[in-house]
Amino acid sequence: MVMELPFVMVAGVVVGGGIGYLLDRWLHTAPALALILGGLGFAGGVYEIIRRLTSEEKRGGGNGQG
Repeated sequence: MVMELPFVMVAGVVVGGGIGYLLDRWLHTAPALALILGGLGFAGGVYEIIRRLTSEEKRGGGNGQG
């Protein structure tokens, strides 16, 4: 699971930024939407990482203490 966490973070930023870039080209608003959607992708990646880590801890996959 630890090896896939960086990919989750990068994927959120790349997908959000990519969609924002395409919308910027279409709407001629560069770079506003790329930055906004890239930031939302970053926030989504952080949220997904926290969600995965807390669900792993609840299942007992933590460090084995307690």
